Amino acid sequence: MQLPPKVTDRAFERLSEIGAAQQGKALRIAVEGGGCSGFQYEIALDAPADDDLVLEGQGERVVVDSVSLPFLSNAVIDFTEELIGARFVIENPNATSSCGCGTSFSM
Repeated sequence: MQLPPKVTDRAFERLSEIGAAQQGKALRIAVEGGGCSGFQYEIALDAPADDDLVLEGQGERVVVDSVSLPFLSNAVIDFTEELIGARFVIENPNATSSCGCGTSFSM
């Protein structure tokens, strides 16, 4: 059974800090063909579309389109701050391997 991705409090907090909802935007998580491992994540601020799954928390929204959703079943969308920089990350149990870049994976 496919479950929708989960978004951590830390990710919603970061969206609030950058004022995404105030700009009428949501964090879009999409999966596209390409990248070093076969698929890659596209992460951007975007306006929600009619067929998006909308995940809401703390007044902020994360959206996933219907095509990308099966690839993100049970995934966790988080925000991390490391020495190399701060970024949104996706922990995806469906990925069989991933690339060091952190945005590409295979299934």
